[in-house]
Amino acid sequence: QVQLVESGGGSVQPGGSLRLSCTVSGITFSEYAMHWYRQAPGKEREWAATISSTGERIDYEDSVKGRFTISRDNAKDTVYLHLNGLKPEDTAVYYCRTTAYGRTYWGQGTQVTVST
Repeated sequence: QVQLVESGGGSVQPGGSLRLSCTVSGITFSEYAMHWYRQAPGKEREWAATISSTGERIDYEDSVKGRFTISRDNAKDTVYLHLNGLKPEDTAVYYCRTTAYGRTYWGQGTQVTVST
């Protein structure tokens, strides 16, 4: 059974930082790329960042480039998303995703709220 469990969300003021974690079980984590998505209230879920299985290739959506950093620890079966310089428009539920064995798996999401 493949499971993705996110954690680390919370409420912060503009300019603040958070570190989101997504721990994966049920697959050989080091063999698969990992992705972070986010869904703001009333909006479609959108892609935010991707890291390859080895961590050598990383891509970001333009609005988070330079503020968010994706990383992974294959020894801990965990992918991270470091959120810096947070803005109110970053308020969303953040999800991790992977595709393995021909199927797509999502975590349950973690809420990030940015407000004064």
